[in-house]
Amino acid sequence: MAESTRLVDLVQAGLDAFLDDREPMLLSVSPDLAPFIDYTRDLLQGGKRFRALFCYWGWQAVSGVRTEDRLDFDPIADPTSSDDLHAVVLAASALEIFHAAALVHDDIMDNSDTRRGRPAAHRRFETLHYDSRWSGSPRGFGQSAALLLGDLLLGWSDELFDSGIQLLAAPDVRDAARTEFNTMRTQVTVGQYLDILEERAWNSFPEGDQLSRAHRVIVYKSAKYSIEAPLAIGALLGGASPSQVTALRDFGLPLGIAFQLRDDLLGVFGDPETTGKPAGDDLREGKRTVLIAIARAALPANASSLLDELLGDAELSVQQVRMLQASIRDCGAVDEVERVIEHNVRVALAAIEDAPISAAAKRQLVQLADTVAQRVS
Repeated sequence: MAESTRLVDLVQAGLDAFLDDREPMLLSVSPDLAPFIDYTRDLLQGGKRFRALFCYWGWQAVSGVRTEDRLDFDPIADPTSSDDLHAVVLAASALEIFHAAALVHDDIMDNSDTRRGRPAAHRRFETLHYDSRWSGSPRGFGQSAALLLGDLLLGWSDELFDSGIQLLAAPDVRDAARTEFNTMRTQVTVGQYLDILEERAWNSFPEGDQLSRAHRVIVYKSAKYSIEAPLAIGALLGGASPSQVTALRDFGLPLGIAFQLRDDLLGVFGDPETTGKPAGDDLREGKRTVLIAIARAALPANASSLLDELLGDAELSVQQVRMLQASIRDCGAVDEVERVIEHNVRVALAAIEDAPISAAAKRQLVQLADTVAQRVS
């Protein structure tokens, strides 16, 4: 895992250096833009860096080159490097900025108060407005400012990604990686729309479609962009063959589904001290997840109706959250989701068992699969 640890450190250093480079640009426009940099720095600190890691190991899976000694450079300070590894690190860093943009937008739509134990970006802007005694609505200002921050981060992720792929000599490799990145952006955006659609229009669709619709949200909002796309981008940066890309996709998609199913369990039952989010946050936000779809099908009619009535109530009390948690657990929904997680991990691992990828990458992907499926935050 030393190689993965070094990559995470490189990505953090690269992100810090990228923001150092962008800060004078923003402040030359106005010192009032300092919060854009400050809030972004906080958002990009830490995190599990799954997307960066899967991008790197997707590349390693097809390059098969041991690189521990080569992971000793500054990905920003040496922009003239033509090293393919440098390109991969920049692309991995771009994925982390893209993820940050998605989190900012997601927190606005979910009206979330916190992110990684800190106030969400829109809440920080809201507090800035309130403390500064500006006119108008603090909430409206906070949401508008955070929306713009998220848009800025999307643009920055594109800039960093392009700076990486331009280091590659082969135009077809650059084009393939860029196409995958573009597809990922589209899928996340439409998946996010499907998520908020399910929260508000779920009762307009046939009862029997609830589970399949929740599964579709998982695939497009999270599974593809969390694991499958980063793996494919990394592999394409390495000039992967179609069979290699297919094997990595067949690994990445079911593992991405397991990743989001674990996230859904944590959104209802997670410890706030480790998740950085309030207990039962998904219940207050009204998330129509696979967990909820399974629970609704298993609960008696009166209990299912009560779940529908309370789900999405931002003012749920601690006692109500605990009552809903007990209902969801006691009806067997949690055990069923755990079984689905285990099934998807098995499918993912089977996909790379005999895949034409490097042995070193295969070992790391197996370890990452366990980490993703068993994580507690």
